[in-house]
Amino acid sequence: MNGPLCVGPLFLWQGERAMLDAMNIAPIPLIGRFVRLEPLNADHKEGLRAALDCDPETWLIYPVNGRGEAFESLWQTLVKQFAYIVIRNADMRVVGMSSYFPDASGQSNVEIGATFLHADARACAVNPDMKRLMLAHAFTSGARRVGFKVDTRNARSQAAVLKLGATKEGVWRRERQTWTGHVRDTAQFSILESEWPEVRANLDARLAHFGG
Repeated sequence: MNGPLCVGPLFLWQGERAMLDAMNIAPIPLIGRFVRLEPLNADHKEGLRAALDCDPETWLIYPVNGRGEAFESLWQTLVKQFAYIVIRNADMRVVGMSSYFPDASGQSNVEIGATFLHADARACAVNPDMKRLMLAHAFTSGARRVGFKVDTRNARSQAAVLKLGATKEGVWRRERQTWTGHVRDTAQFSILESEWPEVRANLDARLAHFGG
């Protein structure tokens, strides 16, 4: 089953937020050619609800459910973490979300995850521009490594992460139970600080094809 661009954990506790603060990854707006990322706030709630209310089959391979009545529970989780709302510049519409998480090592490593894009914001400039912004913000803030975790059933997300230039490091077997009760295998990917210049150049080349 092909799914959306959805990766990573969905919980960020106070101590973990302190790790991100120590890395100077500030919750500031990030503005690109095709999207702008704004730190989540109450003004975004209904726009995000609409953006996530699609693809019931896709949510079956997401760690949690964000559609319908389940959105309220997801929202309460998002407000506790370092979440960004993805806004498409062309129409200023909320089209998705993504978040930073501290790596389990507690070192200068970070993960990008809890990413979901509405169906009409996929296979276009939105995801590469969003990742360009988030990767740049992480590495300029002191990250040595940016990781991505993806359900092995999610072929679309794995392909998108590899297209960024990330390296697949392996698979954590039966790593977590999702909201459906399925115990998933999780693929681990990463981009290192030393690899960022090449990754950045490749992303810039991809974005140039979209004009803007």
